[in-house]
Amino acid sequence: MSRERVLEQVRQLPDRPGVYLMHDREGRVIYVGKAKSLRKRVSSYFRHGGFASPRLRKLVESIEDLSTIRTGSEAEALILEARLIKQYQPFFNVELKLGERYPYLKITDEPFPRLVVTRYRGQDGALYLGPYVRVSELRTLLRFIERFFPLRTCKAPCDPNPSRRPCMNHALGRCLAPCAGLCTEQEYRERVADVALLLQGKGTDLVERLRCRMNQAARNLAFEEAARLRDTIRAIWRIGRQQPRVAAPGEDEPWQALLRVQEALGLPTLPWRIEGYDISHTAGGQEVGVRVVFEQGRPNPSLYRRFHLDESLGGDDFRALRETLSRRFRKNPGGKPALGEDDPRPQLVLIDGGPIQLEFARETLEGQGVFTPLVALAKREEELFLPGRANPLRLPREDLALRLLQQVRDEAHRFAVTSHRSRRDRLLRASRLESIPGIGKGKAAQLLSRFGSTKAIARMAPEDLARTPGIGTVLAQRILTALKEEQR
Repeated sequence: MSRERVLEQVRQLPDRPGVYLMHDREGRVIYVGKAKSLRKRVSSYFRHGGFASPRLRKLVESIEDLSTIRTGSEAEALILEARLIKQYQPFFNVELKLGERYPYLKITDEPFPRLVVTRYRGQDGALYLGPYVRVSELRTLLRFIERFFPLRTCKAPCDPNPSRRPCMNHALGRCLAPCAGLCTEQEYRERVADVALLLQGKGTDLVERLRCRMNQAARNLAFEEAARLRDTIRAIWRIGRQQPRVAAPGEDEPWQALLRVQEALGLPTLPWRIEGYDISHTAGGQEVGVRVVFEQGRPNPSLYRRFHLDESLGGDDFRALRETLSRRFRKNPGGKPALGEDDPRPQLVLIDGGPIQLEFARETLEGQGVFTPLVALAKREEELFLPGRANPLRLPREDLALRLLQQVRDEAHRFAVTSHRSRRDRLLRASRLESIPGIGKGKAAQLLSRFGSTKAIARMAPEDLARTPGIGTVLAQRILTALKEEQR
């Protein structure tokens, strides 16, 4: 890819958060980065005025291609960046390759949970919140929690003992001192729930909880406690405007589905581009093959393609699939794909069908010298068939990978059906015109291409239709008479 085309890619990047991957001439990932704005961050690499270091100059000189994946927030981009660096081990990434991780807040799984900062997520039953984009903002948040929702931070044993003397943190108002029996487990758990709501971005829910407690305290004449809760509510509204964004757990983001597809199917790389194929016909006639394209887990209708297939196939879906894939992946004499060099190969091809369709697809692609990963998704049982695997792969219905692949399959089926109907209706309209004396296939196609439908032609004035090249006054009147009689 030329430098001009790389720059054109940069100009088309969205002003949204995400991750960018830089590739060298061989297609290897040489750098992975995250950005609050993909357009601004990536374009900064190509500005004139010199480079900050020889290493950066070498990186920019090595870039031959770019790929990006959008995320919902900068924090989500942090997570994805770390995972991709771990996967690809890019030459120009240093820090994360050496083990640097982004900080999380951890609420431990203990009778009296502690709030600690960690850079490692474990499978220990604890609640992890983050990662946090800026450590300085994380410190501000921690100071806020220490003041208004003091929790344990020390590792000292916490078996409530009234004879135990509270530590300095309690004296400074930074801990409720459950170890000294100065609060019950229920009271402490209530504070932990408050902190969890705050860190999960559910400030409105937290304020509602605190307001109920404040009103109850006022009714009980506990005015000091009511005032404390009032001040806490005000502080939450203030901190809510500054709180660092975190990745909400369990969000169904497209990149998470892509990671799951890669894991479930054992793909060598993330399936940035997935192509889905399907066939549609009526009793063997007007057969159409289609391709749909999903990029970064989202459909890209501008890249959808229809393949009008030869009537001699007679409704043979297997031969139709072979012809569709052959026309998509065959190469011109120059060695480039028939659909053009701007139509890159996918990282995954999905076929609507079962093991037989999969085998036909595999033979077709390998015959073209294409060894792209393949998967077939059968309806009803929703089973995945993979080359070289005897038994189908069954994923849970709620699995992100299955849901994305179902979306590709269903979109291919929808596009195939609508494309077939469009072709069938067009041929039907053409046959109506061809039945008129003086109208052959050429003129019928010309009229439909020019006016769109027989209904539109029937509404025309004779003199307007007569101005169409090759029609004339007499033929125009004959066409209009025939079409109007047909509509009666």
